Amino acid sequence: MKKVVEFLTQLEHNNNREWFTENKESYEEARLEFLNFTELLLLKTKELDNKIDDFEAKKCVYRIYRDARFSKNKAPYKNNMGAVFAPGGRKSPFAGYYFHLQPGASFAGGGIYMPMPAVLKEIRHAIFDEPEELRAIISAPKFISTFGEMHPNKLKTAPRGFPKDFHEVDLLRYKSYTSVQEITDQELFSSTLIEKIITVFKAQKQLNDYLNSIIENMDKTLLDQPCKY
Repeated sequence: MKKVVEFLTQLEHNNNREWFTENKESYEEARLEFLNFTELLLLKTKELDNKIDDFEAKKCVYRIYRDARFSKNKAPYKNNMGAVFAPGGRKSPFAGYYFHLQPGASFAGGGIYMPMPAVLKEIRHAIFDEPEELRAIISAPKFISTFGEMHPNKLKTAPRGFPKDFHEVDLLRYKSYTSVQEITDQELFSSTLIEKIITVFKAQKQLNDYLNSIIENMDKTLLDQPCKY
């Protein structure tokens, strides 16, 4: 990951179109290195989860160009490279596995990030009906030792339409159902990086299976809008 880390480190301090254009060759070399790594990671992820479709690595990787139209941050480029592996591909509404490479802030994990309202509502209703299933998943020793807990992006109170005194209301307050584990800069250069990420993905799989079992039973007309990974 040497070329990727070097390029992203420089981009962090030179996030402008002029510098990027002058260093386009370095970007293409870094992108190729990341694509090659993603191809290997995709093969291993397919072995772990047979619902991951047969698509190319380049369809798993996010573009480096930012859409800054509605953001206060007008930097034109992302300071990271990321790849997601989910049933239906990168833009599907299903939970998936994610690898994020950013010097000083890399991580692996997955789940479903900021799902569309219809999907989030369906997940919350399923949890409300049987909260024990999700509680068992996120309380399992392997999940806790890998992630600690799900990412704590929550509402301050119960979501609209659900009772505030529900005994497992904290499970309903999540805006995303995701979990992550840090990948250190040292690990990025390790020969066992793929094995490390796959170990994280294995700990993620039960949560993904649970979320996707809910989504698979939804009215397909409600799944037109993609998940915001």
